[in-house]
Amino acid sequence: MSAPIIEQIMVGKPKTYGDKDAKNPMDREWTTGIVKHTVQGRIWAGETNLEGDGQGDRKNHGGVEKAIFVYPISHYAFWQEKLEREDFTIGAFGENLAVQHMTEADVCIGDTFQIGDATVQVSQPRRPCWRPARRWRIKDLAIQIQREERTGWYFRVLKEGYMQAGDTLQLQERPYPEWTVATCNDVMYNQKRDRELSAKLAAVELLAPNWQNTLSKRAQGKTSSDKKRVIGPNE
Repeated sequence: MSAPIIEQIMVGKPKTYGDKDAKNPMDREWTTGIVKHTVQGRIWAGETNLEGDGQGDRKNHGGVEKAIFVYPISHYAFWQEKLEREDFTIGAFGENLAVQHMTEADVCIGDTFQIGDATVQVSQPRRPCWRPARRWRIKDLAIQIQREERTGWYFRVLKEGYMQAGDTLQLQERPYPEWTVATCNDVMYNQKRDRELSAKLAAVELLAPNWQNTLSKRAQGKTSSDKKRVIGPNE
């Protein structure tokens, strides 16, 4: 099996798009950092983000638990066919690292990787929101991402340092081999009624706190709607 490798690194600062007076919700003003550009050479991976990167909504994006967003390049052929969009390619989801030779089935919560000079750790799968839908004008895109479980995942940065395209992801530690990102997605989106399973995943120490909180509530029988996250102001 080929070693997982960074194909491209992308960063971008938040920008405002749209018209605040537009009648169509999909045309209204919004601020986002989802549109990123490829960078060349070494880039610093800091505790909360890559150098030059930023988020339009710091409450729900970025920070220690979501410092670096990773997405598998292999998924894009699927999306191009499903969405009938040839322009839906690397960077479409606002990822920081576009990676080859790894998917959600290959990485686990707590996996620790050496990338260049930096040490990173898998913190959680991405929970898609309404912003990719707004960018691509596909209202239910977040729902499709969840359904297909092609979410990508986040790294927290344990040791700051430089990385660059072409660096391999060298696995250093795997404390939870049973909790792949794919399995976590299955629990979150397909096994919502299994309170015992939710409790088991919530107890994983290296899972990001927001996931732990959601799953702990579910284990207690408390449920909530995802509509605000996946549809938001797009209707």
